[in-house]
Amino acid sequence: MRKLRLVFLAATSLIGMAALQGFAPAPEDRSLIDIERASVRYREPGEFIEGTRPVNGPIGEIVVEKPFSIMKRQVTRGDYERCVATKACKALDGTGDPSLPAVGVSFYDAVAYTQWLSRETGQNWRLPSDREWALAAGSRYRDDAYTEISDPANPSRRWIATYNAEAAAEQTIDPAPKPTGTFGENEHGLLDLSGNVWEWTSTCYVRHRTNPAAGTATEVENCGVRIAEGRHRAYMTGFFRDPKAGACSVGIPPANLGMRLVRGEGRLREWLGL
Repeated sequence: MRKLRLVFLAATSLIGMAALQGFAPAPEDRSLIDIERASVRYREPGEFIEGTRPVNGPIGEIVVEKPFSIMKRQVTRGDYERCVATKACKALDGTGDPSLPAVGVSFYDAVAYTQWLSRETGQNWRLPSDREWALAAGSRYRDDAYTEISDPANPSRRWIATYNAEAAAEQTIDPAPKPTGTFGENEHGLLDLSGNVWEWTSTCYVRHRTNPAAGTATEVENCGVRIAEGRHRAYMTGFFRDPKAGACSVGIPPANLGMRLVRGEGRLREWLGL
């Protein structure tokens, strides 16, 4: 009981310290969804080369290994502009309704925003990993393998088949940002997944190469390219804001680039050593 009382008093003191240091609570409408138990059939991202031919990445069921909390909605332009006002974030191009999702956001813009929000709130905000995004998306997560065609003598056959399959599956997308909730809610309660805003993840692009004859395998990570998730997976150059100029994968580029953040364990738990 005495130990519990000491922890409570320490917590109360540290909360007061946080207030004195200027930490502000996150806006009330930035509600979070706790992802504690979820599973999804997930394909490993990146490029996979077997010998000399491109192949699909491995696929299998993944589950939540460590629970996490993710924003119910995407970060809005108004959210982002508060960061711009402090000069911690680079201004977005053009103007827009502050209540609509922030779009035209590069990976580095998104990282700057997470750092600013963490400082402002005293909480640990970050981009989700691709696996976390897929688990949170659930039924909205879409496998990015469109064909099993593989012709070592003519790799373009696979590229063309992938493009045609993706184009046939893709509906015409109005790129104009839409009000929160326009694209509905998934089974976990997250809004607007796989709508017209693709969301940055922290996951880097990786090229996997195997040589079955020699029994060797190599991986080369390129963090200048990150994964953005939405109606389909996209590999995007990190500093691009316009997805039509920065898509690194064959197929239709995203309509918009935005973000939705994960909140990690707060500083209070770190201070208390919990």
